[in-house]
Amino acid sequence: MAGEWVFNLDDETQGIQRKLAEGINTRIFAGEQAMLSVVRIEPHTEGAIHSHPQEQWGVLLEGECVRIQGGEEVAMKAGDFWLTPGGVAHGIRTGGKAALVLDVFSPPRDEYRKGGHGFGVLSTFRPD
Repeated sequence: MAGEWVFNLDDETQGIQRKLAEGINTRIFAGEQAMLSVVRIEPHTEGAIHSHPQEQWGVLLEGECVRIQGGEEVAMKAGDFWLTPGGVAHGIRTGGKAALVLDVFSPPRDEYRKGGHGFGVLSTFRPD
């Protein structure tokens, strides 16, 4: 049996469960200096454009998506990854395929240290 520091991407019982939006669910793993979020996004789903002060790296592990950041939209395929500096407006959407994304936050997001619903306390970006 592995120690409490070993986890698996496919084990849905692990991590802090959070429903970010309809069709977007995550499992969160928090450390002292960084936080991982394993995000499953259903087909034909779009997350709210938002920002937060933490730096965020994202890796598309499976599927396809469109990454929206700073007013630009970029089609992504499995293996692509991105950097979102703190305070930059961003979001994601899927087409006909689901997506599995691994997000890394530094420092950890306090609102993600507990389960629940929503993207947490954010500065929501609304284009004119």
